[in-house]
Amino acid sequence: QVQLVESGGDSVQPGGSLTLSCAASGFILDDFAIGWFRQAPGKAHEGVSCMISRTGSIYYADSVKGRLTMFRDKAKNTACLHMNSLRPEDTAVYYCSRGPIRGQSVCLMATHSDSWGQGSQVTVAK
Repeated sequence: QVQLVESGGDSVQPGGSLTLSCAASGFILDDFAIGWFRQAPGKAHEGVSCMISRTGSIYYADSVKGRLTMFRDKAKNTACLHMNSLRPEDTAVYYCSRGPIRGQSVCLMATHSDSWGQGSQVTVAK
């Protein structure tokens, strides 16, 4: 029923750009907080960005602020994450998730997500 399907992961050079997509089905994006998380090898999940379309709120982790932009295509019920000025430390599996709308304090917390995509690998290397 509820499904998040990610795409767009790729290998890029440092300084390059990439856009990830998260196609949602079984629910409307605007009814939930939609988050992007990432996990690098041997590291814990890190919240990257979170969007609450209903209120027009978008939050970013300090580590990516200014380099990443989250947006949604309402017609396609798809959430996207455009990344530029990519760095090797951005290398990770990126996951899209949904969670209840609560606010900034929990929007980037993985434990508050109830559905996840399969993940999409992003590799930034020269």
